[in-house]
Amino acid sequence: MNLKRQSGVALVLVLWLTILVTVASGAFAMMARMDQLEANTLLTGTQARLAAEAGIQLTAAALRDTDDFYRPIGDGRPYEYIFDGIQVEIRITDERGKLDLNAVEEPTLVTLFMNNGLELDAAELLAAAILDWRDPDELERVNGAELEAYEAAGLPVGPANRPFMMSAELLQVIGMTYDLYSRIEPAITVFSRVSLPDLAFAPVEALMAVPDITPEEAMNFVQERQSMEPGSVEGVSLPNGQLIMAQGRGLTYSIVAKATMPNGVWEQLDATIRLGGNETGQPFRVLRWREGFQ
Repeated sequence: MNLKRQSGVALVLVLWLTILVTVASGAFAMMARMDQLEANTLLTGTQARLAAEAGIQLTAAALRDTDDFYRPIGDGRPYEYIFDGIQVEIRITDERGKLDLNAVEEPTLVTLFMNNGLELDAAELLAAAILDWRDPDELERVNGAELEAYEAAGLPVGPANRPFMMSAELLQVIGMTYDLYSRIEPAITVFSRVSLPDLAFAPVEALMAVPDITPEEAMNFVQERQSMEPGSVEGVSLPNGQLIMAQGRGLTYSIVAKATMPNGVWEQLDATIRLGGNETGQPFRVLRWREGFQ
């Protein structure tokens, strides 16, 4: 009787041990599989990033081409390439198509803000605050804001009283919200030194600074412009009658490169470059660099 009882206990122990070994083996197998998937994701992500970076390098070289037919156009139209099976989409915007925060005038800012949902009074206050931020004095203009206004609003810093160094600095201006900034960000720059967008290159967001134009009209205008061949856009006009005029070559461009792997993993880079050699021997300088955004 005792022998049978001992045999039964031994059988139960063997079964439990078998279950534990099976569970442990399954857990190790799952961990190995997860490690493999993580390694593959890291590898493909790195490959995508390098492909996107290669796209920016090749685009910078192409922008130096002296032949207008082969040189890409900086009006935001997509260009697609395949690098070793990796699809890369490139979009180029000549910075002259944007509004320079250090050159744009107050009425243009008011139009931009009103076309992005602000009432006239709020648009005038924000536009004046931007000009007070960038001017060198501490004299508050009409509707503007200097240090006292920032302190009264409980803000930790006041106006810089110098030119904007980067577009994101606009978020520190009193009255600017992140929602509004995210909508106008494609329209603004600190690199073009122009107060009005060049219609040959302006994105839809920058066209919202043009009087008497709706978002739908701006979108239709950009689509028409991007569908035309190089050198054939002169004479194309906005609904308000403004024409695209002939322009020389630009020097500063924003390039967005999105590389997508066959398995769907993608990486996107956004660089603003200025053509021209530098001390490192490169044919361009990087003015701004962003990665890992959508």
